[in-house]
Amino acid sequence: MFHSQRFKLVLLYRKSLSRTPLQTRQPNNPLPSILSLKHFSNASQQHSFMVSYLVNDRGFSPKTVLKASKFIQLETSEKPDSVIAFFRDNGFSNTQINSIVGRAPKVLTCDPHKRVFPKFEFLLSKGASCSDIVGMLGTLFFRIAGVEMSMMMEKAESGQKLYTRMRLWEFPHQYVIEPTDGSSSGSYLSVSRKDGSIKLIDEISESSTLRVPKIFTIYGVAGMLRLLEGSYLLAITGRECVGSYLGHPIFKVSSLKVFPCDCSQRNIPSEQQKKTEIDFSGILRVAEKTTGLFFSYDANLTLSTQRLNDLGDESRSLPLWRQAEPRFLWNNYLLEVLIENKLDPYLLPIVQGSILFPSLYMIILNKSLGFHHFESAIGKDIIEITLIARRCTRRNVMNDEVQIHVILPKCEFDDRNMYVFFPIFHESKLDQEHDQALNSIMTIEAMQEEIALAFPKPGTRMWRRGADPDGYVANFVETEQIMKINGYTGSIVQVRGSIPLPWQQIVDLTYKPKYELLNHEEAPRVLERHFLDLRKKYGSVLAIDLVNEHGGEGRLCEKYGKTMQHVSGNDVRYLHFDFHHVCGHIHFDRLSILYDQISDFIERNGYLLLNEKGEKMKEQLGVVRTNCIDCLDRTNVTQSMIGRNMLEFQLRRIGIFGAEETISSHPNLDDSYKILWANHGDDISTQYTGTPALKGDFVRFGHRTMQGIVNDGVNALMRYYLNNFCDGTKQDAIDLLQGHFIVSANREHSPSQNQGIEAIASFPLALGLVLTGFFFTLMSLTQVRYDFKHLFFSLVWASISVGIAAFVKANGRVFCNRPRLHKPRC
Repeated sequence: MFHSQRFKLVLLYRKSLSRTPLQTRQPNNPLPSILSLKHFSNASQQHSFMVSYLVNDRGFSPKTVLKASKFIQLETSEKPDSVIAFFRDNGFSNTQINSIVGRAPKVLTCDPHKRVFPKFEFLLSKGASCSDIVGMLGTLFFRIAGVEMSMMMEKAESGQKLYTRMRLWEFPHQYVIEPTDGSSSGSYLSVSRKDGSIKLIDEISESSTLRVPKIFTIYGVAGMLRLLEGSYLLAITGRECVGSYLGHPIFKVSSLKVFPCDCSQRNIPSEQQKKTEIDFSGILRVAEKTTGLFFSYDANLTLSTQRLNDLGDESRSLPLWRQAEPRFLWNNYLLEVLIENKLDPYLLPIVQGSILFPSLYMIILNKSLGFHHFESAIGKDIIEITLIARRCTRRNVMNDEVQIHVILPKCEFDDRNMYVFFPIFHESKLDQEHDQALNSIMTIEAMQEEIALAFPKPGTRMWRRGADPDGYVANFVETEQIMKINGYTGSIVQVRGSIPLPWQQIVDLTYKPKYELLNHEEAPRVLERHFLDLRKKYGSVLAIDLVNEHGGEGRLCEKYGKTMQHVSGNDVRYLHFDFHHVCGHIHFDRLSILYDQISDFIERNGYLLLNEKGEKMKEQLGVVRTNCIDCLDRTNVTQSMIGRNMLEFQLRRIGIFGAEETISSHPNLDDSYKILWANHGDDISTQYTGTPALKGDFVRFGHRTMQGIVNDGVNALMRYYLNNFCDGTKQDAIDLLQGHFIVSANREHSPSQNQGIEAIASFPLALGLVLTGFFFTLMSLTQVRYDFKHLFFSLVWASISVGIAAFVKANGRVFCNRPRLHKPRC
């Protein structure tokens, strides 16, 4: 049913494009009018054709045409004919078309294929029927979409656009990527399967073999990865449109596929390197399952609303990959090969995080399709809320517990390559030692080593904790809440990140491994660098620490608080709030105590507000930085509370809310807002831990529920399993994709080399032996009454089981799934 509806719509649309104005049927007058063309005799000459065409030929009401004439000028009937035919062929009535043009006149000047059809395609992909779409689009949808489409039409077409749909041909000796999105480019991209070289070709050459090439539809090239003598091509084979941002569709990666240059394995000289290559290929299969990846062919997702608003015309005209903030560019390293070859139409920036977009039609489709975006009404006003989370790719663990080996490919020192190869130096550095390195006389090899040592890495929950020597922290996420209503745009940016001290928590089969502070003497410098970086990027900083004051977390809390005394000042403020002590496990409403302590900072520094003309009414001058231990569950509850209060403050500022009015006064808005933040927390938690966030029932419903408590227990056990037995390989995949482990043939360490106990350690085997021992112990005990010697056997078997269990417990770290690229020491 779904495919038939979609096919029908495509046919109807193509039919509308092929129809000429003379072939288009003359409409009945959508609103009978007693006026004729003579009523417009005093109109200016430049509008005479448009008025005559729309009123007499197309039957629009004089009122609608008079309003439209203030915004558009029509010289020919080609585009409006195509637009009107498109609407009619898709079931819109004359009254609906009249209403649409009255609300968004510029729709008559747009290309329906680029501006209108994508919305239809998106709705169809979610299971909506044509009649559903007509019902939604013909009424409330265009109250919002009209503004959105006008922005799209007014945006200048600049630069070469990214290819949005391609066909990948898999030949024995090459991959060929053919753009199939109607682009005017007649060239194809060829990737050699022998040496990984890339070049543009004019046509697809005929294969010399009888083998029929495999064909894949892809929606973008994530990049290239070099392993030993060959390369691997990463392509997006599945996408899902999740909404629109600044008038442009935003997609979520639903399927990522690695295409190996398999000829490379035949060139590997030694058996050991072949085995290593196979191990790396296995890691890449894990990388294909990376979650939370988003992209847009037109919009810059890496910059906040305020930073986008501050961009100059010159910056806006640059390709998206040049505009992108390197911190949030997930495929920064993977794009290097494409940048070297100057393949701008293939350079697709990808971010990792969570993007929850509002769409009015989601109110209708929410229950049946399970969407968690929302848009709601406040009286006669329509408000839309968008949440965007941008996960930082910076996190380097350069402490005594990690072995780093640096081998980087050759680079050229030009502006184009500098942006991607040296993203740290492209921005403001925390201190001047790296800037001095750039200006000093260095060999390329020395520069490559300097960059690799400073380059940060993201990661999983237990394998990325605390801060690296440059002050970059684990699980750093920038969350932006965007509000739009009556032409106003409001935004508030918050950040979360691990406690900015050198510390770790290595899994060892215990439920909660102990926290270990590292490099005590370096802690003040690391923390100072972290907050200096935040101040440069966001302005004033309010650091909220939610960890427990006592117990295992207490040592971190104490160290954090004491170290912050040397950093706190007018621009940096530290506040400790023992979340569990104050709120317990159910009284999360007591977070109002926290808000009373921080409200002055937030209301003074904490949000952006633009008026109908896009002019700044208020600028965000500071940021709230929130952390707990994982920066997930307690942090998400706190950030949602801050976001709620700031939204209410913004609505009061523009006169939508009264002095005592709150979000809770509007039940539909309240419920949708809670669900939005709950899903936001689940997305961030899943990327870092593999499970949804804990305490999500409070964010979702406003109170703890029995089902939520049970779910928290299940998720906690799942986290234990993933942290101990899965995340090591996942961490290797992240390091490989982010370029934090550069594969080289002369590298001393490979994923397959384990030494000592680690070479034989296997938790499943040890567990099997323990259970077997206990089984034979019980069997022997049942035979004791027949033969006393079985008591001796039972003691032997029990001793073996206990001995193995004790050995596993004492060496728990080596029995866990550990990263094999950057190995932590036991």
